[in-house]
Amino acid sequence: MSQRKLPSGLHRETLAVRAGVGASQYGENSEALYLTSSFTQPDSETAARRFAGEEEGYIYSRFTNPTVASMEQRLAALEGMEAAIGTSSGMSAILLLCMGLLKAGDHVVCSQSVFGSTIKLIAGEFGKFGVRSTFVSQTDVAQWRAAIVPETRLLFAETPTNPLTDVCDIQALADVAPQRGSAAGRRQLSLHAGAAAARAVRCRHRDPLGTKYLDGQGRVVAGALVGPRQLIADKFIPSCAAPACACRPSMPGWCSRAWRRWASAWKRSRSGPWSWRSGCNRIRASSASIYPGLESHPQHALAMAQQSGRGGAVVSFDVRAADPGAARRNAFNVVDSTQLLSVTANLGDVKTIITHPPAPRTAA
Repeated sequence: MSQRKLPSGLHRETLAVRAGVGASQYGENSEALYLTSSFTQPDSETAARRFAGEEEGYIYSRFTNPTVASMEQRLAALEGMEAAIGTSSGMSAILLLCMGLLKAGDHVVCSQSVFGSTIKLIAGEFGKFGVRSTFVSQTDVAQWRAAIVPETRLLFAETPTNPLTDVCDIQALADVAPQRGSAAGRRQLSLHAGAAAARAVRCRHRDPLGTKYLDGQGRVVAGALVGPRQLIADKFIPSCAAPACACRPSMPGWCSRAWRRWASAWKRSRSGPWSWRSGCNRIRASSASIYPGLESHPQHALAMAQQSGRGGAVVSFDVRAADPGAARRNAFNVVDSTQLLSVTANLGDVKTIITHPPAPRTAA
């Protein structure tokens, strides 16, 4: 789709507000919201070509919309990649990823620390259709290497994880994939590392979780896949329309407004772990604070290298207790004793939230 012409070498703060689809014939300075279900075509021949994918053009908002296209182009520019595809949620992005890359008989190696719904999707739903999966330690590259078999087509990780902020070594996993994927005539082996607890533009991961930080104000349910143009066109766009994975046009509008404030937010976020250390230490029930910005975090150095020197926006802490039942009661007491925080489970808001997540589910 039409893309705004920009000079090369622009800072990410500039790309966050300037990249995207060019203005319409009306010359609007802010992005227009195209809240329409479909688009009229000039004639039957043009409509036929566009529906066949032979000519670019907006057809139906279930898979093409200028507001969504603008977000996709801007996100790709921020990530330093060629293309992106917006989806209706982070889980839709993961679903689309798996639909585009996997078939019956394929195998996935996945971190055992990922979001519980992702485990259910990969092990449960795709397992019904003959896709096998193995779950390994987030931080042990040897386990990833050992789990790969000739049928492995995808390595999937989330970094940092939510809520324990485990950080995987993306480069080490990327090095594993071609080593094993090219042997014995195997097909290409793909690595996907999403970022749930740190802004995608900070980590420069291929973050699918737009609900969290593409808006950052708790208003958006959206997702995205970012990658090479050919991969997006060949693998994901054909799979997007049928299950209605596409992003709703209203969601990118909120994101565009939020991105205008990112430049100052990035500058303010450079100040290390702020008051998390002192705040958690004042909670008597807390035995350990878990935050990548703290030197005590087991992957602190790796997190600083991969996340532009920032720890992300999630901090966790253990609660002391003599037995699991008491630990649960103490944790609930800590949550319920807060006076200002929002008790809710979803990240990605300017308001600080607090929650006691259920025990993580693992898959065999």
